[in-house]
Amino acid sequence: MQDTIKTKAELEWRDGMPYSTAFGDVYFSSDNGMLETEYVFLQSNDLQSRWQVLDVSEFTIIETGFGTGLNFLCAASLWLRTAPAGAQLKFISVEKYPLNLQDMALALQHWPALKPVAELLISQYESLLNNGSVSLFNHRIQLSVLLGDATECLSAIHTKADAWFLDGFAPSKNPDMWHAGLFEQMARLSHVGSTFATFTSAGTVRRGLTAAGFAAGKRTGFGKKREMLHGYYTGSQNTAAAAQHG
Repeated sequence: MQDTIKTKAELEWRDGMPYSTAFGDVYFSSDNGMLETEYVFLQSNDLQSRWQVLDVSEFTIIETGFGTGLNFLCAASLWLRTAPAGAQLKFISVEKYPLNLQDMALALQHWPALKPVAELLISQYESLLNNGSVSLFNHRIQLSVLLGDATECLSAIHTKADAWFLDGFAPSKNPDMWHAGLFEQMARLSHVGSTFATFTSAGTVRRGLTAAGFAAGKRTGFGKKREMLHGYYTGSQNTAAAAQHG
């Protein structure tokens, strides 16, 4: 069982959208959070193409910032549609300030297309927070949420990621998460070719990822965001290579 949850998310609802009062930032894009997730995390990690030709028994995504669970739900829905029936998705997320069950349910009402997976998540959400992991869809998906500081949580695990979702609040709002220690843990938990994607294009993030051994390139951002970062782990620290794929 995970440690007792001491700090829940501090949020308020603005025009029906969850807003973090602690970080002064939104949980998902007001343009369209689901489309943002699909563009930034699913497409920029090239997940559909990779899963359609998957020749291994499992695929692991590690995420920073579980939030409303939207990224997980979109990934789970895509996995169920495209991955081989015998393969398992391992989705590991870290979250320092988890939402309560009521706020989670309210937030996910925005996405009727995700209702089947959302209802299953909500039904097991309290068990997930208490026990750290749940198995969904006849073990086709294993969801784990680690509660606490992102870098500390990642330092305690050894599972290698095939893809990274770098989410959470913006670096300018949440600088305690976006630092060299996080990127070093990402490198430790990656293999050559592990991909990453993030909504931000902040120079500090790109330089940190590059120093840790990731090739980090830019692509057009979603909605009002001009640019975002994506790339892959090269295995060589301090590389100046840029991501060419995508």
